[in-house]
Amino acid sequence: MQNFDNRTAVITGAASGIGLALAKQAASRGMNLVLADLDADKLQHAAVSLNLPDARVLLQITDVSREAEVAALAAASFARFGAVHLLCNNAGVGYSRLVTEHSTADWDWVLGVNLMSVVHAIRHFVPRMQQQAQDSHVVNTASAAGLISSPGMAAYNVSKHGVVTLSETLYAELAEQQSRVKVSVLCPAWVPTGIHQSARHRPPRYGVEAEISPQSAAYAARMAQAVQSGRLTADDIARMTFAAVEQGTFYIVPHRKILQAVELRCQDIVQGRNPTPLAPPASEGSR
Repeated sequence: MQNFDNRTAVITGAASGIGLALAKQAASRGMNLVLADLDADKLQHAAVSLNLPDARVLLQITDVSREAEVAALAAASFARFGAVHLLCNNAGVGYSRLVTEHSTADWDWVLGVNLMSVVHAIRHFVPRMQQQAQDSHVVNTASAAGLISSPGMAAYNVSKHGVVTLSETLYAELAEQQSRVKVSVLCPAWVPTGIHQSARHRPPRYGVEAEISPQSAAYAARMAQAVQSGRLTADDIARMTFAAVEQGTFYIVPHRKILQAVELRCQDIVQGRNPTPLAPPASEGSR
């Protein structure tokens, strides 16, 4: 996708972090914006920070884990701007504790936001995007956790592995159809955002978190430290993402050092070895 001017971008999780950074990049390229997030106040502040005319922006309060709300987001986007050329399925939550301490509600929450939101968006946006005359692109935000399996992050790892394989499958199917819709999967490692504080926005229907063990608490603390130590900013990730969209790149892996662990995992599989243990979440400086 080469032409962004006067095209339309839909971005979930747009009120902060990578989502807001993607919105800034899209706005700088002359795109119309549909910004979706669960946090109404932050979404309004994000829109103000972009300083765009009202005609170029649509704000949609959206719980992406609910299919009906994603369907409503799609309907509102096409009704307002007539087409969607860039779909950034970026909304996500972080969660860290032992596998055995994940409740069913924990799994429902993390998978609902991180994985099923992408499923819903593909279902409700991509068929319409395929009917457009212009090229368009889907960017699914996964994570380095979609390529390797660090301890203490089971639900997060599973959700992000799901996004990677879903994206690969969609890419293959669209390629077979010779579709004008292209796909990328974004797999960053640690980026200083608020993802380690996701529990603050956990919807009441998932209940409160169960008591955490000292070992799980240690994992969570290491995850928070790792996130805060990230050397690439959300703006860096957004710039790399748009460059990848322009070049038609599928795998977007901004933190290149993580590929050493990815290669090690692949070699474990190819050579029939048991998984090589990975260290728990650590600060980027200690990688």
